[in-house]
Amino acid sequence: NGLSPQFVPAEKFAQFGNKNHQGVVALLSPIDFAPLEEVVAQVWEKGENPFIVMLDSVTDVRNFGAIVRTAECAGAHAVVFPIKGSARISSDAVKTSAGALLHIPICRVNSLKSTIAFLKLSGIRVLAATEKSQTPFTEANLKPPVAIIMGSEDKGISESALRAADELISIPIHGKVGSLNVSVAAGLMMYEAVRQKGL
Repeated sequence: NGLSPQFVPAEKFAQFGNKNHQGVVALLSPIDFAPLEEVVAQVWEKGENPFIVMLDSVTDVRNFGAIVRTAECAGAHAVVFPIKGSARISSDAVKTSAGALLHIPICRVNSLKSTIAFLKLSGIRVLAATEKSQTPFTEANLKPPVAIIMGSEDKGISESALRAADELISIPIHGKVGSLNVSVAAGLMMYEAVRQKGL
């Protein structure tokens, strides 16, 4: 696997501050971002239907990491996010993702709007999760080829991305709190896609 462990005195860990390192530290190269066009082409070439997760302005690194972890577990082919207004991929994001950031293509894009247009031209339906929809996600067709857009908790999905999407879907809320945490909502969406794929 290319790993070369080295054992060091416990005092060396003091340089990492009070973070919970559990006696293990890894030096990682920066994430190699994948071009979305190549990822989609490779998925089609393998005879699979693309399953893409898109994040619109998700800025919390822990939510970002948790979503990537779920995406990898659910068999998504890539996680896509815009360069501007998104979480920075840090050690916290890698830790929260349980290493999933190293096992799934991560695609940074300049514009979600043009990315949505590319996905649609590539034969991939684009669904946006928003409270502005009356269509429960369980009643929508989430079978791949599909891309699911999740928005930030404070602003949701941008108007331009909502307009560009093929369909708007929502998660019914029955309590007094108006919304779910974005990583929880993303998990529900992804595993509904997994469930429908298996039908």
